[in-house]
Parts: sequence; C-alpha cells; structure tokens
Amino acid sequence: MSRWYGFKFDVRGEHHLDDIGPCVLVCNHQNTLDLVVAPKPLRRGTVSIGKKSLKWIPVFGLFYWITGNIMIDRKNSNKAADTLNQAAEEMMTKKLSVWMFPEGTRSYGRGLLPFKTGAFRLAKQVGVPIVPVCVSDTHELVNLNRWNNGVVPIEVLPPVYIDNDADIRKVANEIHDQMAATIARITHEVKGKS
Repeated sequence: MSRWYGFKFDVRGEHHLDDIGPCVLVCNHQNTLDLVVAPKPLRRGTVSIGKKSLKWIPVFGLFYWITGNIMIDRKNSNKAADTLNQAAEEMMTKKLSVWMFPEGTRSYGRGLLPFKTGAFRLAKQVGVPIVPVCVSDTHELVNLNRWNNGVVPIEVLPPVYIDNDADIRKVANEIHDQMAATIARITHEVKGKS
C-alpha cells in the first residue's frame, strides 16, 4: 500500500524486535497516513489498540475489527481500563504484541505530544518490554499528487523493560524524550536531503 502513496522506507533497528517475544510497541502519531507508514517494522502476531470510532470508517472499520485489533473507548475511563485488561489477557494467552500510539491523537505537525500512560501500564501489567518506534516527520513532506514522496526513515529503539516498582509516568516521560530526540534527528536527515 505504501507504493500507492509514493513512499520508500529506511527501517533501522529492526534487530531490536528479534527474539524478544510479545511486547508493547509505541509509535508517534502524526496523521492518518501513519496507518500506512508506521506498521512497516511490525511482526506477525501484532495487533493494535485504536479508538472505538474507527469501526465506523467504511470498509476499514470492518477490516480493522476482523483482523483482531482492539477498540478502546477513550471517553469512558472504566471501559478503557477494561479494554487494557482484555488486551493484557490476550497478550498472555495468545502471545501477542500490541501496537499503540501513546499520544492518543494525531499531532498534525505539532511535534511529539505528551504521552498517556496506558501503553506503559499494559507493558508493566503483562511483564513485557516497551519498544519505541520513531517515524520521521511526514506532515509537510507528503504530497499525494506525486508518485515519489521520498524515503521515510523509521527507527526502532532498544526495548525498555519496566521494573515492578517503576513510576509509570516517569518511564513514559523518559521514553517520550528519547523518541522526540530520535524523531528530530531522523527528520533532519530527510529535510537536509530535500
């Protein structure tokens, strides 16, 4: 599908996903094209957690649900917590990895937004690592009227294991800062070539 949008990918650090088993992958969320760009380094046995309203998108919503992805009601904290508990159970019984956008919404060129803590709580609950996935800023570089939108660097960072006594907010902030620095670096590479 990425060819239709004129993207080529330079995926780095994929070796961080080798032999780690189930994990929670966190990725920056820029725009709707992330559904084409961000999954590039994902492995089989990975599902995503997305907002419940995705089910109303014609064709896509049905496909999203049928393929085992998990829908979360972000407006109801009790239901959201139940959904994360369901995800934890599925991760343990089916040996799944989960892919999430911890910003909780698209940034539309505003940089990496503050993280919500659900992904980090999930990783801690299941006892799996967080794997940060950084996609260069595509917000102003993409023109759907051309065949070649260039190369999109994607960098998979080393897994982060969360201690049982860790402060989840602190862990989320540290990973946020690490991802922000990586995104700035790989975006600079792309903008320097254009």
